[in-house]
Amino acid sequence: MTHSFFQPPTASRYALRNLRAPRCLVQADLPAGAAEDLVAVDLLVDGGRIASIDAAGRMPAELGPDLDASMVLPGMVDCHTHLDKGHIWPRQANPTGDGAGASAATMRDRTARWTAEDVRRRMEFGLATAYAKGVVAIRTHLDSLAPQASISFPVFREVRERWAGRVDLQVSSIAPLDIFLTGEGRQLADIVAESGGRLGCVTRSGRFPGETMPPDMDEALVQVFRLAAERGLDLDLHVDESTDPNARALIRVARTAVAEDFAGRILCGHCTALALQTDEFIEETLDACRDAGIDIVSLPTVNMYLQDRSPAGRTPRWRGVTVLHEMKAHGLRVAVAGDNCRDPFYAYGDHDMLDTFTQAVKILHLDHPPGDWIRAATETPAAIMGIDRGVLKAGAGADFLVLKARNYSEMLSRMQFDRTVVRSGRAIDTTLPDYRLLDDLMAV
Repeated sequence: MTHSFFQPPTASRYALRNLRAPRCLVQADLPAGAAEDLVAVDLLVDGGRIASIDAAGRMPAELGPDLDASMVLPGMVDCHTHLDKGHIWPRQANPTGDGAGASAATMRDRTARWTAEDVRRRMEFGLATAYAKGVVAIRTHLDSLAPQASISFPVFREVRERWAGRVDLQVSSIAPLDIFLTGEGRQLADIVAESGGRLGCVTRSGRFPGETMPPDMDEALVQVFRLAAERGLDLDLHVDESTDPNARALIRVARTAVAEDFAGRILCGHCTALALQTDEFIEETLDACRDAGIDIVSLPTVNMYLQDRSPAGRTPRWRGVTVLHEMKAHGLRVAVAGDNCRDPFYAYGDHDMLDTFTQAVKILHLDHPPGDWIRAATETPAAIMGIDRGVLKAGAGADFLVLKARNYSEMLSRMQFDRTVVRSGRAIDTTLPDYRLLDDLMAV
């Protein structure tokens, strides 16, 4: 095993003593948390599951090591990624670094290169990386304009089966909103249903590419909701990912959900333009989202990279992220996620949700105090995905991360490269796949 700062005992039953865990993620009867919302715990593993969690100092020393206040976190959850796009940057960079350049570059690469084998290998490379980082569940969007959906969804189904037991995988489509006014949209909805996925799109129109609020939006939104309802599908939408304050699709999504009496889950990602609205309109929009039961995921690293980028080299004037504090205060479930990785939408990234959370804290000011914001990368995205992940509790699988860091200050200040990743009670090899494994796919 590489990098890990310690190895847990090899016995099937052992304890890790004197750990520190976020109180909000521990489901056990414990004393009130100490400073920074952390609690001191002993954790008993038996047969690959968490057998019990107790206050630190209560488990016998002979059961396992004293970890000197090291932090423990449940496996991380990434509810918004693009595994099909990942790692194409070396062969298809984004020369402008903005959203328009990203879309154009991705379309060129997708048209020329996205065979089943190409998508599968890059997808599995991303999964191997995320697994080594301690990610236990991922929802990926798949570019779905014909003919790509007929290529990528079968690949996803095969990969999901192959990775079962290591990473829980979910899928959503992504395509321009207006295709759902055509037969292609109905066919896509059928492919999504066949794949056990979520119906997704971006609130932009292929017929009106320059319009942030295209004239066919309301009609197309109604059709998306009805196609999903007919097939019993949840929705996962890219909404208002723009620097244009005229982009106001989120409130229309919410009102359409209420008007259609939609029974499924709705996750809306990005929503960056909302941060450019008046306080009154933000309040009105968040009221509508609460009424519709909409969940929100912010993609802070990618949106800070893309938004407000100037061809003249002007310093960006805003951080490019949505109003996450206000959303949470309104009672909406809010998550952060990794989004793109080494592709035209984001030149960087490593499928590491701990790094995503660390950067989100700094970009979105999720600190002073840290409170329960760690839930946004663990328990909350798991709840949004409808899976039982992201908490530490007796009876759950022993899938967790142990960090050398002893508190949030240490965790957020240094990259936790030496983390120990435990799956089913055993430390896994955290060696990352070498980029050289993709070299033959990068030839141009």
